[in-house]
Amino acid sequence: MRLVAIGAATVAVLATTGLPASATSGDDYGQYSRIAARSAGQYWADGKVAGQWAWKPLSATTSEISWGDPKTWPPNYGEKFVRDGDWVTLDGWSGNGTYYRLRVTKEQIGDAKCENLRTFATSGPQHYVKWDIPATGYCLKAWGTLTEESSGKVIKFGHTQIWSPPAPCSNQYISGQTCIKQWESWWDNKGDLSGPITRKLDRDQYIARDKGMAFRIHQYFPKTWKAEARSYWTW
Repeated sequence: MRLVAIGAATVAVLATTGLPASATSGDDYGQYSRIAARSAGQYWADGKVAGQWAWKPLSATTSEISWGDPKTWPPNYGEKFVRDGDWVTLDGWSGNGTYYRLRVTKEQIGDAKCENLRTFATSGPQHYVKWDIPATGYCLKAWGTLTEESSGKVIKFGHTQIWSPPAPCSNQYISGQTCIKQWESWWDNKGDLSGPITRKLDRDQYIARDKGMAFRIHQYFPKTWKAEARSYWTW
């Protein structure tokens, strides 16, 4: 395992959180997600295509990923991610003919059990994932708002993620890979803007090095569902 130096920005963030600076795995998020390439893939469930994704780089630091049905491609949905130093941030997403701008009011970072949490941001886009992949897992919690730009409506959200370090992975179509795992739980109050946020999604996603997203998906809520990648390509 190769250790690499941690950048000054990461050290500053870790100092703010009170967490010790930890070694990285030597890999970065770009190698796994393929965020900077015109890359795509399909995942299958129950013996048929369940969906497709594709990255579209917009600049040296910004990329948009679309998810949808390959039969009606391209979809009108796309998430906008921006690399900002040692982080990949989530600015928002397009859909329903408008853009949903995401801004946090509080973000916390902790260990892989979501313990020892420390607040490290109270504004700006969401710190979604570290660029340099740590050798140990970590937890991110975010709360904030989604502003529907076409109407000005404001949706409140909460998002918890646990990112796990690289480990061997396989699915029924592709074996012998290395993956990082994202567990996430998403909460919002869409549909009742005056009410509290409620749980909308719990799932695991495995992201394979040199291949990309959705190598394996295991959804736990609102219903149990599984899918596995069968093909990857560039476009």
